[in-house]
Amino acid sequence: MTAALVLAGTRRGGDPFAAANGVSHKSLIEVGGRPMLERVIGALHDAGMAQVAVSTNDGAVADVARKCSAEVIAAADGPSASVAAALAAFGTPMLVTTSDHALLRAAWVREMVGRTPETADVGIMLARQDRVEAALPGARRTYLAFADGRWSGCNLFYLRTERAEAAIDLWQMVEADRKRPWRIAARLGPATLLSMLLRRLTLAEGIARLGRRIGIEAALVPATDGLAAVDVDKPADLVAVRRLVAQD
Repeated sequence: MTAALVLAGTRRGGDPFAAANGVSHKSLIEVGGRPMLERVIGALHDAGMAQVAVSTNDGAVADVARKCSAEVIAAADGPSASVAAALAAFGTPMLVTTSDHALLRAAWVREMVGRTPETADVGIMLARQDRVEAALPGARRTYLAFADGRWSGCNLFYLRTERAEAAIDLWQMVEADRKRPWRIAARLGPATLLSMLLRRLTLAEGIARLGRRIGIEAALVPATDGLAAVDVDKPADLVAVRRLVAQD
């Protein structure tokens, strides 16, 4: 049975976006009359997750989590460390998402789990730019360019086997080098990096190669719905997400 982890850590120095909305944590901002965190937990329960946990050190966030029948575990120093702590507590398989994924739907969770190959240790969901823009015209997201188009992350990760722990180690290294992107790119190896820069490499090939470099099988799970790539990072995102929810 699959467990699910919702990352709801607190940024060092606080979160101006949350403060501007009158709450202690971004996940407490209301969308459609409910805190974003409540919507995320609800989608995970609807998807049939055997266990839902929220990683946080914010008391108000913890209160919402418990009200929604989710366990609370202490957030560690950074997302990767929080995932590692949850993995030690709950084991695999485990789905990981974020507390600002206000549009999260049970169907996307089931797609993430169901379409991750049985041979893979880790599944990562991303959405093609054309699907994102079809679902939300004018959306401003961060895209990665590959031979098969531009892709945006969906904040959905599936740690399918115990070997997925190696992916957390990579995540920690990426966090440490986030201000030195050349060091992150160097981990791909020169041949893979060159192929990516020349756009001769598809996203699925890139993910598979990166997985093999750390001794695991990693697989792309392309999102069917472009809205899976829409989270709430800034005021414009909040406006768009609230509009979409009001239209449902």
